[in-house]
Amino acid sequence: MSNDAATAEAEGTAEAATPVPEPIPHGLGASLPPADARAKTEGTFPYAADLWAEGLLWAAVLRSPHPHARIVSIDTTHAREMPGVRAVVTHEDVPGTPLHGRGAHADRPVFASDVVRHHGEPLAAVAADHPDTARMAAAAVIVEYEVLDPVTDPEQAFEAEPLHPDGNLIRHIPLRHGDPEAAGEVVVEGLYRIGRQDPAPIGAEAGLAVPRPDGGVELYLASTDPHGDRDIAAACYGLSPEQVKIVVTGVPGATADREDQGFQLPLGLLALKTGCPVKLTATREESFLGHTHRHPTLLRYRHHADAEGRIVKVEAQILLDAGAYADTSSDALAAAVAFACGPYVVPNAFIEGWAVRTNNPPSGHVRGEGAMQVCAAYEAQMDKVAKKLGLDPAEVRLRNVLATGDVLPTGQTVTCPAPVAELLQVVRDFPLPALPKDTPEDEWLLPGGPEGAGEPGAVRRGVGYGIGMVHMLGAEGADEVSTATVKVQDGVATVLCAAVETGQGFTTLARQIVQETLGVDEVHVAPVDTDQPPAGAGCRGRHTWVSGGAVERAAKMVRTQLLQPLAHQFGMSTELLQIADGKITSYDGVLSTTVAEALDGKELWATAQCRPHPTEPLDEAGQGDAFVGMAFCAIRAVVDVDIEIGSVRVVELAVAQDVGRVLNPAQLTARIEAGVTQGVGIALTENLRTPRGLIRHPDLTGYALPTALDTPDIRIVKLVEERDVVAPFGAKAVSAVPVVASPAAVASAVRAATGRPVNRLPIRPQAAVATGT
Repeated sequence: MSNDAATAEAEGTAEAATPVPEPIPHGLGASLPPADARAKTEGTFPYAADLWAEGLLWAAVLRSPHPHARIVSIDTTHAREMPGVRAVVTHEDVPGTPLHGRGAHADRPVFASDVVRHHGEPLAAVAADHPDTARMAAAAVIVEYEVLDPVTDPEQAFEAEPLHPDGNLIRHIPLRHGDPEAAGEVVVEGLYRIGRQDPAPIGAEAGLAVPRPDGGVELYLASTDPHGDRDIAAACYGLSPEQVKIVVTGVPGATADREDQGFQLPLGLLALKTGCPVKLTATREESFLGHTHRHPTLLRYRHHADAEGRIVKVEAQILLDAGAYADTSSDALAAAVAFACGPYVVPNAFIEGWAVRTNNPPSGHVRGEGAMQVCAAYEAQMDKVAKKLGLDPAEVRLRNVLATGDVLPTGQTVTCPAPVAELLQVVRDFPLPALPKDTPEDEWLLPGGPEGAGEPGAVRRGVGYGIGMVHMLGAEGADEVSTATVKVQDGVATVLCAAVETGQGFTTLARQIVQETLGVDEVHVAPVDTDQPPAGAGCRGRHTWVSGGAVERAAKMVRTQLLQPLAHQFGMSTELLQIADGKITSYDGVLSTTVAEALDGKELWATAQCRPHPTEPLDEAGQGDAFVGMAFCAIRAVVDVDIEIGSVRVVELAVAQDVGRVLNPAQLTARIEAGVTQGVGIALTENLRTPRGLIRHPDLTGYALPTALDTPDIRIVKLVEERDVVAPFGAKAVSAVPVVASPAAVASAVRAATGRPVNRLPIRPQAAVATGT
């Protein structure tokens, strides 16, 4: 063989051995990776704590050590006189409306003035040329208190002296549905308590305020609702909204309202007062003290059922501890009362719900607020009905489950897909995990972990169920609207939308929508700030639905602009042309060209809005079409419990979920797994203890978050894709409903293993010790 022939043969072999590159994921339904994934994993992603500005000052906030006290005096003299201190602000320095708050209530002061209402409430803020100086100056502010007895029991709030000018009762919802005289052959009752969960946001809560030449201010924050935060800030600063700009920096994940306004607002005041950029990075302790938590809840239930296990009537009382301020408690209460009976057909329901103020830390938006607390209670009641009748717990649930066309206790007809029976059946029939072996090699399988105190002979396995439901978008007349602009130039598409990427995957979804609609591979999503039209808060799946819908509409308008010249040239309508794989073709094959050729240097753009159908407030009897749509999830939990010491290990959680349509399989799976894991924390470990209103151990050592070692095997058994016709793409929210269902499922499994009622979350060891041990 000649050298040339040998070389040619070698080159041919090399070419044959060269792997063919995998196609890049494209469009809806593909597992398109997040655009910022590499930067986040490499540590180069710019978070708020990384921000810097020339002439930067550092801020610190003085917070109350008492949950309830009258402020006699505040002396800032010593702090102001410290070298390096540039400004000290208190309530006297708030030029505009001194109140702020989320939801319908603006009842929280920027700084406490006359009364301190919770542990950690801001009293003053300092700007200095060094962070240590700022902290020392804040500590040097002298506050004289008259300490008052705190009201920490929400049941006492009804009779206690008013803690706030608006009174102690935030909202009362009496729900009346059906016949109050209806009764069943079997009656079961229960009293349930749900603890306080902290959202524990990843990364430090931080922000930067920069004064503007026009007398306004720019705030760089990891905000999840920039326009809402802007409007609150402008009112407090006495400025017009146009004078306050919020630029959203990298949000390192959010399971609730991401940032504490108790430091956002002082930042802007300090920047306006000093004329310099001011930065604050909160410690983890400050985060625990400042931001809102899940509502601790007390629930009393009575279920009536017939001899076949069908529910006849549900009576319940639900009491939400809102803490010192209202925040989103009214919304949480509406969800709790509306879903108090769960995804079950209940012909007669009589529910009383209250949200009250106490001197406990403020409660607010956390995934599945209201719905999660009642799910733990109504699923415990279903277990009690099954036990009293000697029936299988899954079978009792199947005899009562909701379906499309059924009516909620609020009188609203369920018009969206509600495949609850299918979800429950598939998790019930999924094979159970193998039992652990009683050998030393498998000690780590025991409850309590490696080298734990448990003994194999004391371990009992339990199987339980939880079925959850949540509403999507805002409720009770909330105006849900989002605006998006799509531009295409030089073959590159850009999306402008003020929907904040909080980890839910909106930026990835926006890229997929534009790719699919326009056939453009390169799509960029612009950074978010308040110069863009509002898109609302990033919660309850609203950005998938409302903001994604706005992006889709804008992209379709651009698509029409792109196709119209071609359609006119060939004498056909644009509906007869399709875009796929970067090519434009006609139905008859006469026209075939590429998107790039059709663009040919053109600049196309369009702006569109998406607004779902309206809802209405619940009336004086708790009736009304309050929700745009609902999502459902069924979970089967398998646990091992050491019935002598009460330690619990969650072995497996089998999940079936109603998702409408899978838009990004990898992203959706991650969201479900994250929600389930958060639910395991609620069930077993997470309880922010507040004896006499004081937050105990405000750090991640004292507050036990579940780790990778606590996470069970999560089996996503089935994703039911029955599209919701009123939702863009037919998709539903996926993050919140696993959080709602998984704590109830774990508690149900522990009941099955121990025979104990398990009426409190998180589950305490003494509650998991079997009777008679």
